[in-house]
Amino acid sequence: MPRYKLVIEYDGRPFSGWQRQDNAPTVMGRIEDSLFKFTRERVTLFGAGRTDSGVHATGQVAHFDLARDWHSQKIKEALNHFLKETGVAVLGAAKVTQDFDSRFLAVRRYYRYRICNRRAPLTFELGRAWQYSYPIDVHLMQQGANLLLGHHDFTTFRATACQAKSPWRTMEALKVIREREWIYLDAMSRSFLHNQIRSFVGSLAEVGSARKPVEWISEILSARDRRACGPVAPPDGLYLTQVDYPDDVNFIISEEPWIGHKKAQ
Repeated sequence: MPRYKLVIEYDGRPFSGWQRQDNAPTVMGRIEDSLFKFTRERVTLFGAGRTDSGVHATGQVAHFDLARDWHSQKIKEALNHFLKETGVAVLGAAKVTQDFDSRFLAVRRYYRYRICNRRAPLTFELGRAWQYSYPIDVHLMQQGANLLLGHHDFTTFRATACQAKSPWRTMEALKVIREREWIYLDAMSRSFLHNQIRSFVGSLAEVGSARKPVEWISEILSARDRRACGPVAPPDGLYLTQVDYPDDVNFIISEEPWIGHKKAQ
């Protein structure tokens, strides 16, 4: 049974998240329905990240199995035909070995959170970024972010409904970048907790706006208490940008060319 890998981009606004739901539109459900229209097979899609309602992706990765063997280019083109005007696009497709697993073999995931720091309301970027109207110091935000690097119990920064077995995660990179009115928070880790990045951003914004001192980040981290967390940033600005897999294992059997995303520095 052939296995295929997809790299997917989507606008999260029309969807109730990635994971299929019976009574709500989801990214996973839309792609599975499109696969059925093309192949007449009901398949299950397995994604590298289960993004929430309103969260976007420019580099989501998923895999699925089919009974029939198709050329990866044909799968990509057919899916994009049926996904037209849905807010979902397949950037790349490849036939992979049966031992490839988009979720469990991921060694690194990258997220970017986008903040537009201005008084004027958003127009073109409405729903695709968090508008933060107050002055904010990215140097203070970075100082706070540095306190979150490394291996920690992130209970404070995960949703109460988070289903992860452990609150311990290792933050490999957390960088705050300013480009004129835009502020970006780039995060890298093997895996993330539910609402972890949005919780980071909301708390770091409190520090950047001088509502809280930098040391407050250490205090709430050590509290290991969700109630200690600052406000949770909206989903609008969050993007899953890339997923990495082991470099020393070649899962690809055949692949059509696609334009990928540069790794976070």
